[in-house]
Amino acid sequence: MYFYSDKPAFETLEDIKNKNVTVMGLGLNGGGEATVRFLLRHGANVTITDMKTKEQLESTIKSLENDSSLDTSKIKYTLGCHNIEDFKNADVVIKNPGVKIEGNKFLAEAKQIETDISMFLHFTKAPIIAVTGSKGKSSTVSAIHFGLSQAGFTTFLGGNITVSPLTFLEKTNEDTPVVLELSSWQLADLRGRKLLKPYISLITKIVPDHQNWYGNMENYVADKKLIYGDQDENCFSIFTSDDNWGNIFSSESKAKILRYSSSTEFCKNAYGILDEHDKGWIENKLVLDKTLVPGHHMKENLLNAAIVMSIMKVPSEKICKILSEYKGIHHRLEYFYEYKNSTGKNFIFYNDSAATVPEAAAAAISSFKTNVFAICGGTDKELAFLPLAENAHKAKKLFLLSGTGTDKLIPMLQERKIEYFGPYQNLQDLLQQAKSEIDSSCEDGIVVFTPGATSFGMFNNEFDRGEKYKKAVTQNFN
Repeated sequence: MYFYSDKPAFETLEDIKNKNVTVMGLGLNGGGEATVRFLLRHGANVTITDMKTKEQLESTIKSLENDSSLDTSKIKYTLGCHNIEDFKNADVVIKNPGVKIEGNKFLAEAKQIETDISMFLHFTKAPIIAVTGSKGKSSTVSAIHFGLSQAGFTTFLGGNITVSPLTFLEKTNEDTPVVLELSSWQLADLRGRKLLKPYISLITKIVPDHQNWYGNMENYVADKKLIYGDQDENCFSIFTSDDNWGNIFSSESKAKILRYSSSTEFCKNAYGILDEHDKGWIENKLVLDKTLVPGHHMKENLLNAAIVMSIMKVPSEKICKILSEYKGIHHRLEYFYEYKNSTGKNFIFYNDSAATVPEAAAAAISSFKTNVFAICGGTDKELAFLPLAENAHKAKKLFLLSGTGTDKLIPMLQERKIEYFGPYQNLQDLLQQAKSEIDSSCEDGIVVFTPGATSFGMFNNEFDRGEKYKKAVTQNFN
């Protein structure tokens, strides 16, 4: 296992000037670009290296090159491959969280390795609200950020939600809470560095994920535990009461422990409770009533946001009003389109492309009561598709995109005699069949795109998948 240096690459922002920095992974989601922008603003010489080609990275490169505020003469590109010299000659390498250190011959040559998260945590003085988990991370951090902003805080949101915190580092101070969504990979990159001591840590539901990377749940959860590893009695940790993972985390964290529950069996020991009517309570005070977002699992995310707001001393009445106005975020049960079919019936379209595990897709399908048309399937991450198979019958019509995950799902559907359309090699063919079925429907309905798998091969990532899905829907259903 690689151990990061406990000494930061840059003690001060002024130390960045004229340093030779290699950014490994420019990408298309903004994280690599934000890191490059940050380094250029502070005078570094930046080498950008990415296995993607110039053509694949065209949009990000144009964004950098067309910005007159940046000294792009200080950029060097190595694209379509990596050059070992770019790593040997760098004062520091900034690593993308999706790149493994172990066994990487290029990173083995680096004098020092940092990430955008590690640099941010070193420089900022802001109180950190850190969230990890397998399901609901992005919706939870988004709701926390929305809630605190509406309550009057100057607050910032970043991390795995595709916003690098380096974009707002200079705006933070002791009075600006920063909400960070942290993946297991981002947490692993902080191991042993004593950089992450969040004022509030929160772990959402844990289910098997990224088993193609970790190989077992123990290693996966070990990285999740890093979120509370350096907390003390002046901090808060928020865990579920509904499974044994929450018990394990609670026994280990040194922070003040607050539990949340959506199960009548366990709710008596919880600080925050989601009842059978999807109303949220904190110490017998109503904090969650009518909401704009659908689904029991989304209400649990809002309950967690309410707990954080409560810690930040927002009154319960104000929490309830603010969260009733929360509209959700892109690619997480995102309402985006309505269509009236040939019989005059109305269909509402939701984009849940960020559902990359079977449990998330199962929850999305279960969020709606009648006439659900579900679109699922994609690439496997060495996950069990049983949760999706067991809930697929709740969809009146099921359409499948092709992929290795779909290949695992289909025998389970056949065993349960659940009919499906596909699998389809592309969205266009799938949506043509879906339109035929929708146009013949004699009742209103819901169409939810909730893959329950990743998108490798057919799309760049889940966000690209969601945007292409929305575009395809508006083109085919007009």
